[in-house]
Amino acid sequence: MAHSILLIQPGQPETRTYSDYETVVACMDGVCKIFEEHLKRLHPHSPSITYDISQLFQFIDNLEDLSCLVLQKNTKTYAPYNKDWIKEKIYDQLRKQAAS
Repeated sequence: MAHSILLIQPGQPETRTYSDYETVVACMDGVCKIFEEHLKRLHPHSPSITYDISQLFQFIDNLEDLSCLVLQKNTKTYAPYNKDWIKEKIYDQLRKQAAS
């Protein structure tokens, strides 16, 4: 898989940040972890946090900006992907995890 950079802006431009990952799968896991940390901040006294994919997708949609740059090995450039692509990759990944 290809090196990926996750660009995230939860609100105002000052909140922009990025994370890099060795693979697209690790990047999508990173998006889920960001959401889980958000839920932990909302419910600090809950011993466990559960959510469904619609809540995760709503969180993604409510972010000011979220995109992923994925290294294209043949051109040695990064291709940009939007929220819809990210949601599709997360859905595929979670479906595969549920099946195994």
